[in-house]
Amino acid sequence: MTPAEVAFRVPGMAKARKITTAGHRYALGGDSLEAPPAEPGLYLVATPIGNLRDISLRALEILAAADVIACEDSRVTRKLTEHYGIATPLTPYHEHNAAEARPKILARLREGQVVALVSDAGTPLISDPGYRLVREAVEAGVAVIPVPGASAVLTALAAAGLPTDRFFFEGFLPPKQVGRQKRIAELGSIPATLVLFESGPRLAAALADLAAGLGARQAAVCRELTKLHEEIRRDDLERLARHYEAGAETRGEIVIVVAPPGDDADNADDVDDLLRRALARVSVKDAVGEVALATGRPRREVYQRALELAKDHGDGAP
Repeated sequence: MTPAEVAFRVPGMAKARKITTAGHRYALGGDSLEAPPAEPGLYLVATPIGNLRDISLRALEILAAADVIACEDSRVTRKLTEHYGIATPLTPYHEHNAAEARPKILARLREGQVVALVSDAGTPLISDPGYRLVREAVEAGVAVIPVPGASAVLTALAAAGLPTDRFFFEGFLPPKQVGRQKRIAELGSIPATLVLFESGPRLAAALADLAAGLGARQAAVCRELTKLHEEIRRDDLERLARHYEAGAETRGEIVIVVAPPGDDADNADDVDDLLRRALARVSVKDAVGEVALATGRPRREVYQRALELAKDHGDGAP
């Protein structure tokens, strides 16, 4: 099979047939289609986060019409382009080669070429490289055109069953516990649903720190979205932490969605709960600072509550 041909299986056919993809073409439903010409510029093309059918017709046309596709990992992107019979050449663009690759891509853009930028999955630039390329393209007067589509952030948010009117995307929490706990304390006072990415090996620890820092907020762990083994588990942070600490499956891409802080009546209970948890692991000074930051309450008020809790338990002044 030549580079200009791919095997494409049409439903109902016993054998795959070859479809020629020379030129700006793509394969869809067993047909080889010609992509319309694209205006010169940098196209930010969203690609599927799992299921290859979650791609738009416009995205296929741009990928086929482009002079080059800049991608994080050519092995990942090639699975998509081969699936749809797209022969556009690929060039690597990722965090490790960006300084060297960016000037070459910008030179193509200045020559009037069509460059499609994709990430391994989802929408480019969302927790993926590309920001500096877009900024320099804009500064050079090059057209930057978004081609929207799949996004793990929005997919998880929509499916979590939590408030969607306001959300805050954090990305990955710090990998080390001290840094993670500090950042969680800062996130606690944000009046919005939180959306985070996490890796499988760190999932249980991250959930435990979220539970310790935010209390028993409702949350959802969304794993392998749109893929064969998709799983969405909804519960409070404490129960989710115990579930994954007990050895539940954590392989694959993971998004954590956490409910926003509750109303004022609930916040009073949250302060007590957070103080007890924080005092069990850090000094009074650090605990008060953590809880004040997480809840937005004045430090003096939180400190006074810490004194009252200690008095109630007969522990004396902290």
